[in-house]
Amino acid sequence: MNAPVQTSQPILSLQSITKRYKGLTAINQVSIDIEPGTVTSIVGPNGAGKSTLFNLISGYVQPSEGRVLFQGQDITGKPTYAIAQLGIARAFQIAKPFPELSVQRNIHVGALFGRTGPRDPQALTEHALDICRLGPWRDAAASTLSVGNLRRLELARAIAARPALLLADEPCAGLNETETGEIIEVIAQICTTGITVVLVEHDIKAVRRVSKRVVVIEAGRTIADGTAETVFSDPAVITAYLGTTAT
Repeated sequence: MNAPVQTSQPILSLQSITKRYKGLTAINQVSIDIEPGTVTSIVGPNGAGKSTLFNLISGYVQPSEGRVLFQGQDITGKPTYAIAQLGIARAFQIAKPFPELSVQRNIHVGALFGRTGPRDPQALTEHALDICRLGPWRDAAASTLSVGNLRRLELARAIAARPALLLADEPCAGLNETETGEIIEVIAQICTTGITVVLVEHDIKAVRRVSKRVVVIEAGRTIADGTAETVFSDPAVITAYLGTTAT
């Protein structure tokens, strides 16, 4: 449904982004370029600034310094709806669907919004149902879903909005190993459709499975950036985040 655009430029570029809250610097001079058509994971300890970074990208908060570029366009300071219309969608950790609507109808609502341009909401709904493996629950009320299926519904609603870039915020949090595996398979499948994914996640095994690149932040700063194998063997990462060597 979303053919990737062949380009050498980053789909997303954070340029010396800083966010201060009075005496607290939540994000401090972070610069990251995201390659299109990939899964990049951002990891770090609690309070490192991961959620703040997503809030800065999606327009929920404004940076104190620096710029956010999306497909070469400066989106710094744009409101959330304008950023969504350009093609950035966010799937939240705590899903908040319309509880009495069916899974299919919830996704259909997502298909009515998002990136500007012509669309076929029903085709987008069917595509999202298929990619997120929610077909068996299409007619079930959202209120009856398990936590794992609610996470998949949140991803489905996001991709139905036809994003070029998906921000996935801790989709595996609190899930068992089987549910986590299903979510990671869905994210990998989403990426094959041409959607670039930036993932914030604490489950290191899941991050290893799906990520082409891992960025580690601590206390608002980038401390490591590279492949999962390289990053998770970095002594600075082990000390700051893992405590012991990742397995």
